[in-house]
Order: sequence, then structure tokens, then C-alpha cells
Amino acid sequence: MAQAAGRPEEGSALKAPAFAYAKPASLEEAFAMLARPGAKVLAGGQSLIPSLNMRLSAPDLLVDITGIPGLSGISVQGSSVRVGALTTHAQLEKSETIAKHVPLLAQAVPYVAHAAIRNRGTLGGSLALADPAAEYPAVAVALEAVFELRNKTSERRVEASKFFKGLFETDLKPGELLTAVEFPAAKASDKSVFLELTRRHGDYAIIGLAAHNSRFAFLGAGDRPILFTFRKDLEEARKSLKAGLKPPADHYNTAATKLYLAGVLLERAWNT
Repeated sequence: MAQAAGRPEEGSALKAPAFAYAKPASLEEAFAMLARPGAKVLAGGQSLIPSLNMRLSAPDLLVDITGIPGLSGISVQGSSVRVGALTTHAQLEKSETIAKHVPLLAQAVPYVAHAAIRNRGTLGGSLALADPAAEYPAVAVALEAVFELRNKTSERRVEASKFFKGLFETDLKPGELLTAVEFPAAKASDKSVFLELTRRHGDYAIIGLAAHNSRFAFLGAGDRPILFTFRKDLEEARKSLKAGLKPPADHYNTAATKLYLAGVLLERAWNT
């Protein structure tokens, strides 16, 4: 373990608090370290490091799992595509397997921040953070993905719709890691589209939509992906959306504006 640089002077900004750092070589080592009080997982670090610098998170120990073998990679397994949690956004973006078998995910990846972040950030890191404005949680819910969660003694599988519990809250229990995600491989008859509206490319979404067949999952519209199932015509879908979606206002947009924009994305997706 290495101790991080000394504590910043009182009143200083954008400097992380002191913490211990460890990089386990195996899952067994990682689980042992995560059992310690104040331990927190470091994967790609593209969300965690800013939160440390802004003092929104103050772990005693950062457990860097990026060197653990077997936690990345993309493979087709029967009717599913298994993606390791440490697979980066860039790897997803370049993958012919993802483009062919999970086209909704392939469409969403370019909306994730900027290229520099996509080179480091990971699928598992984004999903475990459970940011309601992020792209992957909505994609996972729309596709009915299944998450593989492991601790030192057991493994369990959780549906995406049950994994996200609220604002930055998930079904992960203490000592557990998200190790992989299984997406259903696309059928010839499937239809998918991902759409997002932002102030500038790379910004957080004002509102976004991951649509797969009759399942429409909105991001930036609540404390988790908000799922609708639309089976009738567009007019009925609009009515259901207007009655059921209650997006929160943000610094730049009212709830009414976000609801209107959600309707715009619904119509674009329906007609695509």
C-alpha cells in the first residue's frame, strides 16, 4: 500500500483527502481488502476521482481493481453477450461484436463524455455509480440485461431493472463487486435506437432515451432509469408519457421543458 500525498492545506479546493491505496492482483485479494472499514473500489476512476477532489467522497482505502485478470473482455455465449465490468468505453465503441449483437449499447457509447474519458472509464464503473443521467443504466434496463455480482464466497445475478434503487443507489451489498454484464444478443427482428439531448457534446444529458422494441427507458428523467412499455400507437404512447413521466428540474431546465423534450425523443425514436 502507498499513502497518498499529504493532506491539502485547510480551505484548499480540488484536492483529494489523504487515503491509502492498494492494487490487488486477484479477486480474492480484492475481497479481503474491501472487507476493511472505509474501503472503496477504484475502476476507471473517471467518476470517483472528481468526487474525491471535490471532497464528495473520503474513503480510507482505495482498492484499485484494474489489474485483476478476467474482469474485462467481450464474448458471445449462446444467446447472450457477456461483457466484463472493466471493459472500457473505448473497447465497447470499437467492438464489432457489440456493434453486431448489442446495437443499442453501440449507439449509446459515443454519447459518453469525451474520447479521453472513454479510454479510461469502464462499463462496470458507470453502472455501479448509478448516475441517473448516465447512458448505460438506461440501456441495460431497456435490454433487460443481467448483472453478475460476486463476493468472496458466492455469486448472484440481478436483473438491471432491480439493480438500480435510487439516486446513486444500487443493489450492491458491502463486499460485493459487479464483475460482468450479460446483454441479450439482438435478433433479426429487433429494433433499437438511442437518442440524447445535451447543451454541448459530452455534457450530461438534459434527457435521453434508450428504446428496444416496446421498452423505452428514459435517462435524466428521475432518480434511476424510467421505463415505459409502449405497445399501441404513437398517440397513446404520448399520453402515457405525459401522464407517467415526472422529470426533475435542473439548473438549466424546468420539469415541463424536460417532459416536452422527452416527448420529442419519443416521437423521433418511434419514427426511426
